[in-house]
Amino acid sequence: MPGPGGRTGVKAKPKDAKGALRRILRYLLVYRWLVVLFLVCTLLSNLGNLLGPQFAGQAIGVVEEGFRQGPGHVDMARVGHFALLMLLCYALGSVMNFLVHIGMMRVGRRVAQNMRRDVFEKLMTLPVGFFDRNQAGDIISRVSYDVDVVCMSLSTDVIQIVTSVVTVTGSFIMMCTISLPLVLCMAATIPISILFTRYMGRKTRPLYARRSAAYGEMNGFAEEMFTGQRTILAYAQEDRVCEDFSRINRAAAEAYRDADSMGMTMGPTVSMISNCGLAAIGLGGSILYILGIVGLAQISSFVLYSRKFSGPINEISNIINEIFSALAASERVFRLLDQPEEVKDIYDAADLEHCRGQVQGQDVSFGYDPDKTVLHHLNFEAKPGQTVAIVGPTGAGKTTIINLLMRFYDPNEGCIYVDGTENRAYTMDSLRRSYAMVLQDTWVFRGTIFDNIAYGKENATMDEVVQAAKAARIHNYIMRLPQGYNTVISEDGGNISKGQKQLLTIARAMLYDTNMLILDEATSNVDTNTERQVQKAIRSLMAGKTCFVIAHRLSTIQNADHILVVNHGDVVEQGTHEELMVRKGFYYRLYASQFG
Repeated sequence: MPGPGGRTGVKAKPKDAKGALRRILRYLLVYRWLVVLFLVCTLLSNLGNLLGPQFAGQAIGVVEEGFRQGPGHVDMARVGHFALLMLLCYALGSVMNFLVHIGMMRVGRRVAQNMRRDVFEKLMTLPVGFFDRNQAGDIISRVSYDVDVVCMSLSTDVIQIVTSVVTVTGSFIMMCTISLPLVLCMAATIPISILFTRYMGRKTRPLYARRSAAYGEMNGFAEEMFTGQRTILAYAQEDRVCEDFSRINRAAAEAYRDADSMGMTMGPTVSMISNCGLAAIGLGGSILYILGIVGLAQISSFVLYSRKFSGPINEISNIINEIFSALAASERVFRLLDQPEEVKDIYDAADLEHCRGQVQGQDVSFGYDPDKTVLHHLNFEAKPGQTVAIVGPTGAGKTTIINLLMRFYDPNEGCIYVDGTENRAYTMDSLRRSYAMVLQDTWVFRGTIFDNIAYGKENATMDEVVQAAKAARIHNYIMRLPQGYNTVISEDGGNISKGQKQLLTIARAMLYDTNMLILDEATSNVDTNTERQVQKAIRSLMAGKTCFVIAHRLSTIQNADHILVVNHGDVVEQGTHEELMVRKGFYYRLYASQFG
């Protein structure tokens, strides 16, 4: 599957990690004052944690001083005083840390909400071609999984990094005030940790990008298979599908393993380097104590600070893995947000009002791929009130003509005119509102039957919906349901038949007050008797309006005012049914193949 995050992108590296990080922070800065408050709480938390070792050292110093004076000279009151201060500092730090994590979780949820809103609104502005090129499952993966990864990182990692930086900086300053020679003992391990972390970062970042892409591919495959479950069962392809999913799942698991196994080596390795530094402190501290340069209180405080210094470094090494994963996920989200939107209206585009329904195509050529033309120099005309049928074999270009009429795509060459004006001179919204559509692939959503029929007409009344349902010959069926028009349709209409779904979409089109109608195999899922009734209703509804009909069953379009016969992207014949039959050309052969 081409496109970002698809099969060709599995091994892609993040191209602009810094840019992705900046864009993530823009979402976070919407709540800048809350973030500032949490940063202040973080500073207070770290201040308490940094003062704790100082008081612990002072308590040990009191004990050391008492032992020097002799047994029984230890001032336990002072020891208890410093111990109490240490406990208060750690308690303050823990409470502040708890409040910060709760607050950042809420901020993260708000950021996730805003990011998903932007992604969904972006999807509503993308051209049809984007959805033709990308799997629905991969798009859903970006909206759900990738956004979750980004926001979980924001909820925990941002504050954790700030905490670690403050702790490392504060601990280093405190260690310098205690003993510079001991700092030198530990300093040798710091550049080793930094260099190792940078090296591992370059190794793990592309692995996390590969993991996100692999999960997107797996979700896309699963979504396709669930949609086609009945077909899979009908052709007894369960084993084959399971094998294909196992292969894709194995690839995703391997991508996850490669990323995490490489990332998980960072923490233990950095911890080992830090322990080497601690060993150096122990050795150097012993020598300095023997020489009388430092005391036990200084050594104990220094050791505590060194642990606080090395602990965040270990945490940062683990957090970096999560950040790389979040950056890889965010790049997939931002690639979607950066997709070119539908062609904008020209600056002086006019609203298409009082449409008469005259449509004309002049020398129209088009191809979904620039190197492969689907329609070649197409010419046609539909006069107001005419029914124009478009017939031809599968793949001839019939649906492509409809896509051009609706401006889902624009011609590569030539123009389409509506009421004598090129359709690009109209606003996209007003042009599409001038058409009602009933497609072969019916679409209903989870909601009441009333809501589904009234979908295209704002503030539709019950009487209007009932009249449309009666015209579509589905009113009687609806009234037999327990709750009538308030009956809730399950997701994708799973609790009604395909024929009933198609009748609902026909009723929706009948309610939609337009001067032009597009029917793409609109009666393919209804029985012959119902089809005749619906055809009568459609003819009555379309009186005086322009109608474009795509039909494979030629019996349904014999009364069309004009028939376009399309083959391999060319209009090979056009005329009325009688005229085309007399010619005994391509249309005649199509008709003969159906009716002998």
